[in-house]
Amino acid sequence: MFRQDAVLDLAFQALADPSRRAMVDRLSHGPASVSELAKPLAMSLPAVMQHLAVLEASGLVKSQKIGRVRTCSIEPKALTQAEHWIAERRALWERRLDRLGQFLDETKDD
Repeated sequence: MFRQDAVLDLAFQALADPSRRAMVDRLSHGPASVSELAKPLAMSLPAVMQHLAVLEASGLVKSQKIGRVRTCSIEPKALTQAEHWIAERRALWERRLDRLGQFLDETKDD
C-alpha cells in the first residue's frame, strides 16, 4: 500500500503545477521534443528540463535521447493509477450521496 501511495503522491505533486500539466496535455497528443514542449511556455529551456525531470521522476513521462534531440512521451500507466484512485473516491461519494438521498426521501413524510 505504501508503494502505491508514494507513486500517487508523486503523480499528484507533478500535476499540481500548471506548466507540467500543459506539458502532459501536449504529450497526450503524441511524443514531442523538449524544444517543442518549451515553445508555448514562458520559461527558459533549463526550467523546462527541471519540470520534465519532475514529470519523469513521477513516472508520468518518459524521455529518450537520440543524437542531440530528447523526445518525451506520456507514460499512460501512471495516469491510469491516478484515474483509478479518483474514480474509487467518486464512486464512494456517489454511493454516500445516493444513501443520503434515499434517507431524505424516506423521512420526507415524517
